[in-house]
Amino acid sequence: MRKVINAALVAGILGMVALIVAQEVMVSRTPQGQAKALESEPNIGINTNNRQAVCKMLNTLLSDEYLLYVKTQNYHWNVTGLMFNDLHLFFGEQYKQLASIVDMVAERVRMLGGTAHGTMQEFVENARIKEAAGMVPPYKEMLKNLLADQESIIRSIRVDIDATSDEFEDMGTNNFLCELITKHEKMAWMLRAYIS
Repeated sequence: MRKVINAALVAGILGMVALIVAQEVMVSRTPQGQAKALESEPNIGINTNNRQAVCKMLNTLLSDEYLLYVKTQNYHWNVTGLMFNDLHLFFGEQYKQLASIVDMVAERVRMLGGTAHGTMQEFVENARIKEAAGMVPPYKEMLKNLLADQESIIRSIRVDIDATSDEFEDMGTNNFLCELITKHEKMAWMLRAYIS
């Protein structure tokens, strides 16, 4: 019985060693020392430099989207005043839409062979829109802040739409951004309607 148990332990240890070795073989080190899984580069008719530039552009957009998502969720939690119920529900709907957009932008980066930003530090460092940490403005200011951020993202996407077709020859991302801009235009329109 002891031999069977020892044999099982040895087999288990050897299996773990084999798994660790296999993982090390499948992982290389980037110049910065960060682990990067080996994967084949996409062969989708867009040269490497253009794909990398588009991934960088999309990661900046992802950072903006994530900050706007967090700001909208913050306002959803902290709104007060006569419009509390309506705005609590309204902000809830908008942050759910933004959560979906965040996921779609990150997945687009991955489709192009890039690594999507995924930390708060990356989002804050790369976003064009800014946080207002520690502040909970009155509800009218919340609406104005969110509208300003939505319109900022819309203007940035408009520039990115031109770049993806003219400069980077990436019609897939161009189409993705054309669909995305309409989502932001609708959210901005709804915010504008509350302010009017």
